[in-house]
Amino acid sequence: MTTKLTLTVEKSVIERAKSYAKSTGRSLSELIENYLETITRENGDHELSPRLKKIVGAVNLPADFDEETELRSAMEKKHL
Repeated sequence: MTTKLTLTVEKSVIERAKSYAKSTGRSLSELIENYLETITRENGDHELSPRLKKIVGAVNLPADFDEETELRSAMEKKHL
């Protein structure tokens, strides 16, 4: 069941949020509902969002891929 909610938010924030929602193909209500759902989750179970589920498995890494080594290498390139 859905219900209405009245919020008081700075106008500039609302405008940016509406623009962001439009550019991502979602409604402002959906963004706010997803945010509230995320921060109020009690059990710490972090279910993947539908958008993230669509891309899971899209990249096939080599069997010998070492995430720690790659991360270290990327950080060294960035900071050295």
